[in-house]
Amino acid sequence: MIPRLFFSVFFLVLSASFPISGSEEKEKTLAMIKPDGLLGNYTERIKEVIVDYGFSILREITAQLDQDSAASFYAEHSSRSFFPSLIKYMTSGPVLVMLLEKENAIADWRTLIGPTDACKAKITHPNSIRAMCGQDSEKNCVHGSDSLLSAQREISFFFEDVSSGETNTTHDEL
Repeated sequence: MIPRLFFSVFFLVLSASFPISGSEEKEKTLAMIKPDGLLGNYTERIKEVIVDYGFSILREITAQLDQDSAASFYAEHSSRSFFPSLIKYMTSGPVLVMLLEKENAIADWRTLIGPTDACKAKITHPNSIRAMCGQDSEKNCVHGSDSLLSAQREISFFFEDVSSGETNTTHDEL
């Protein structure tokens, strides 16, 4: 007969090795389909890939960025030589901004979109979103937050009513 203590220890070890479903905290990140993605009619395909990869799309809005809002959103790149071109590109048409959620959302979204340079993505990450619809390092079809701090800042930029831990889980269709 196996002692009761053995079962208790075995269960504790098993629980530590395999977290109980739902115990992992979900993370939020911002995803954006840039003007070339919208104008190239990739929106529905990208959204299918997002859902197939296990993300929930909590919110989405279509926005037309003006120069000031694009410059503010990409402020960390303001000293870079490509900044004027980036602003011109990001104001060339509407963007679709989505609030995504899943465990490890930030890293998983970055993996799913692939390298910044779409030409490189086509070679090294052929199943990535940028390989599917990006053109080069500027017109790369999608944006993704690169850290938790960036995700929080970028989410609040577009979804002012989303605080750090709470969100309205309605799905906005515009």
